[in-house]
Amino acid sequence: MFKVIVKTVVNPSEDEEKVRKALTNVFTPDKIEVLDKGECKEIIAVSESCASLEKLHRLLRKYRILDAARKHLKAGKTEDGIEFELNKQVAYVGKISFCTTPEESPLGPLKFRIETDKPRLIIDWLAPRTVRGKPVREVRDIEEELSKPGGYG
Repeated sequence: MFKVIVKTVVNPSEDEEKVRKALTNVFTPDKIEVLDKGECKEIIAVSESCASLEKLHRLLRKYRILDAARKHLKAGKTEDGIEFELNKQVAYVGKISFCTTPEESPLGPLKFRIETDKPRLIIDWLAPRTVRGKPVREVRDIEEELSKPGGYG
């Protein structure tokens, strides 16, 4: 089981295409749905592939924020997944900034929900433990690891 759902609001003051760009700068969805909520719109992007998180995986390394990312991912770990938020404006320019509170992204965050029975594996793949800024052990083939039966150790 693996599924990623990303939700974000498109405020009346925002351009829908720019919000889509913010989302797709950090995530590659299989499908995107736009819901009209009256005063605003909501974008819901979904994927059932780990490949959809490759951009995020790459950006965490490019900007050398593995330790901070790991902290946020672990804080959002649940029994059946991981939840975290990214700053939408920062994502629009192709960078990453995690939000501890929704207020840290004034126009609303990108809300990620990763559904998986192996949340620790996903955390170790996206943001492995580091020593002096270098990953201790990288998960090379996440799809293969997810397909293995049993727990992750």
